[in-house]
Amino acid sequence: MRNSRFLIITLFIVAAALLRLLPHPPNFSPITAIALFGGAYFSHRGLALIVPLLAMGISDLFLGFHQVMPFVYGSFLVAVVIGFALKSNKKVLPIATGAVGASVLFFLVTNFGVWLTGTMYPATFSGLIACYTAAIPFFQNTLLSGLLYSGVLFGSFELLKRKYPALAVSS
Repeated sequence: MRNSRFLIITLFIVAAALLRLLPHPPNFSPITAIALFGGAYFSHRGLALIVPLLAMGISDLFLGFHQVMPFVYGSFLVAVVIGFALKSNKKVLPIATGAVGASVLFFLVTNFGVWLTGTMYPATFSGLIACYTAAIPFFQNTLLSGLLYSGVLFGSFELLKRKYPALAVSS
């Protein structure tokens, strides 16, 4: 059943990553949820990092790459690590807290990357503040999508585990 568990977790992640290819409001995507879910459910930490990263990379082949990608992927990998903390406590409040934390992290890191690598804002502290300020309207979508998609991924898998208890085996 370990192979079935691995396959189902992977399918959840790939399906969520494919949602990025559908039209959606700016910054409303399952990025943080994919990372948290992978970190929380893969029994092997290497797989928890690699599978979500590959799913993101494949969807980005279609979406395109840009100079802020190292910051996007860096915050994504830290969100996987946040997911590790959810392994033993997959309840609503810890998951919601993880989703909020990962969303805030994503906002801070990626917008720092926009400021650092771009030409839209001066390379000053006030330029950094202007960058963060301009990004505030997009943060709402990052936060809401993190909460929504985390709820869907974690909730769906937990319901599936109830129907198929052998999926709970994670060794």
